[in-house]
Amino acid sequence: MKVLGMVSGTSHDGVDVAVVEFTETPGEDGDVVRARLGEHRSVPYSPALRADLVAALPPGRPGFAQVCALDVRIGQEFAAAAAAVGERFDLVCSHGQTVFHRVDDGAVRGTLQLGQPAWTAEATGVPVVSDLRTADVVAGGQGAPLVPLLDRLLLAPFLARGLTSAALNLGGIDRDGRLAAAGAVEGGLLTALLAEEFSSRSPPETTGEELFHPGYVTPFPRGRTVPRPDLLATLTELTVRTVADALTGVDVVVASGGGVRNPVLLAGLRREPGQVLLADDLGCPAGERPELHGGPRGACAGPADPGTRGCSHRPGAEFAALGDAAGDQPSGTTPVATTRLSGTSPRSAGRVGSRCGCAPSSGARR
Repeated sequence: MKVLGMVSGTSHDGVDVAVVEFTETPGEDGDVVRARLGEHRSVPYSPALRADLVAALPPGRPGFAQVCALDVRIGQEFAAAAAAVGERFDLVCSHGQTVFHRVDDGAVRGTLQLGQPAWTAEATGVPVVSDLRTADVVAGGQGAPLVPLLDRLLLAPFLARGLTSAALNLGGIDRDGRLAAAGAVEGGLLTALLAEEFSSRSPPETTGEELFHPGYVTPFPRGRTVPRPDLLATLTELTVRTVADALTGVDVVVASGGGVRNPVLLAGLRREPGQVLLADDLGCPAGERPELHGGPRGACAGPADPGTRGCSHRPGAEFAALGDAAGDQPSGTTPVATTRLSGTSPRSAGRVGSRCGCAPSSGARR
């Protein structure tokens, strides 16, 4: 099966797409599924859509008409990105664009993603799995169902050696860290930011632009204007400090996301105790990790028969590591490679079932 993973992250600058091909063979401890990364790219949002999206995000207060229009426009741009993929695929797993994440007293009460998946179903003629984050919240999670499936595979070799390990996904902060590198850390601002109550909470915990929006830092300089390079240097150091705090006692950190291309951020993390590896080092492209998360998720939740228009989910599937993820793999195969399809508890691997975003379509299958 070939799954097209689609996601737009907190940078809300475009749609990341990646085709992941899964091949299944019998194994001693269960069916072994190998994944190969195919066509992948980032498709920028149109300037008008991005401007309207940024204006609607917290602390903005959009009305229902604005939210409805954004749901359609984001859905249409997701659909156009999917339709432009040249490689054939059997299923789409669409994360959509997160616009609000509701957390009350440390508990996630709801999460909202826009980008109506019916547009993608119509444009491609294949089933579309969606509402992944909502399904995870309903199951008692933090709204990050894509993450545990892949991360536990990447970390398996280190855990097998008795090492404490962690997976880390980083935003980019600024392009190549150039502005941060040109600035200096503002000590008073850093101290104030480190005192944020959110940072002292025990995990699991999530938040978003509902708390950390662009206006968040405004009160801290107390009437002074912090030059932009100094502000970014301070925010980068804030990221390093809070990550290091959370990873105290961890032997190996596997990092991915846009932030790994930021040399200032990466250098800061590497001065802390513990070994920091990139997901690239394990054969999993760090930049494409979010879309790769969507692949196994879609393969589990997708139709038993890719030729059908509806989704017959397999909520009992569980991903598990069989052997060394960095070991013997066929050439060109991404080592996110194994799953048991024996119906063990989905909670131990993250909630696998999800509500389907399929819609009837007059389009031909890709």
